[in-house]
Amino acid sequence: MRGSTPVNHTRIMTQQSMTTTIPKATILLVEDDPLVRLSMAAFLENSGFQILQAQNGSEGFELFNRDAPDLIILDLQMPGMSGLELLAAIKDTLSITPTIVVSGTGSMHDIIATLKLGAWDYLTKPLEDMAMLEYAVIRALEKAELLKENRRYQLHLEEEVDKRTMELQRREQELKMTLISVVNVVASMVEKRDPYTAGHERRVAALALAIAREMGLDEDRYEGLGLAATIHDLGKVAIPSEILAKPGKLTSIEYQLVQSHAQIGSDILTEGTAEFPWPIKTIVHQHHERMDGSGYPLGLRGPDLLLESRILAVADVIEAMASHRPYRPSLGIEVALREISRGQDTVYDTEVVSACLALFADKRFSFDPS
Repeated sequence: MRGSTPVNHTRIMTQQSMTTTIPKATILLVEDDPLVRLSMAAFLENSGFQILQAQNGSEGFELFNRDAPDLIILDLQMPGMSGLELLAAIKDTLSITPTIVVSGTGSMHDIIATLKLGAWDYLTKPLEDMAMLEYAVIRALEKAELLKENRRYQLHLEEEVDKRTMELQRREQELKMTLISVVNVVASMVEKRDPYTAGHERRVAALALAIAREMGLDEDRYEGLGLAATIHDLGKVAIPSEILAKPGKLTSIEYQLVQSHAQIGSDILTEGTAEFPWPIKTIVHQHHERMDGSGYPLGLRGPDLLLESRILAVADVIEAMASHRPYRPSLGIEVALREISRGQDTVYDTEVVSACLALFADKRFSFDPS
């Protein structure tokens, strides 16, 4: 409208933005010209900011370290420590402390130099409208607050992730302990079903773990092998007890029934509701397979067999031959060791056999007499 007073849109914009800034933010004003410094300080104080004044870079550096201002307004050309030198001295903190350079040079070289040192904005003197300074301050403070909020969010997120990770680890450990308890119960049930081989699975597990340790098997696989070995004959619960305890030679049909225990054990573990974090079902399924494909129930060959299964196969043979059975007396450890020695490279895994032989040769393993 003709004759009306011009509206200062910049001033309105900055006043509206003020509502989003931190109340009473502290500004460090480093300026050697007292008239410029005092005029800027008076204007910014009138706008609601707290002002710290320094007349040179050295004084500004001391105030910065002592009072940790929310923002810095900085001249470049000053006696003693210059503005560039002050920027360089506090460079590491400028990612979180906004700095506005107000300089009379206005050269491209100075602008680039200040931005490289971490300055957030650059204004040239003389400032024709102090509202532009206020706008630059508010904009820098708002950006700083957003960055701080983002850092708080990231910290909270990291803490939440750590908390959830710890909770998952706790639950995983509880699940493992539950599964271990289930495995021990099942192993006890199998032993009671076949009292003539009581302790067989426990002794096989002990030897299998000793071999695994000798071979440097990693801890997680070591744990899974121990559990699988403890219930590797789980399938025998489906074999008639009179066959398991038969003192004489088994008929062909009876022998086939006994052989079926590897498949039955795998089937039981497949149908169960427990989800093991180890390949226990596969290890149980494969513990009678052989490197040359002569084993059962699938006739798998070496490349198709888990290392845990190869270890369990050797430990199972050693314990079975060295122990008394209803159909024969113990054959002894020496006979069992000769058997796996003859079968290495063909029936049994060579590295597993070597590790097993080393354990007994060095007397670092023996079966519990019980």
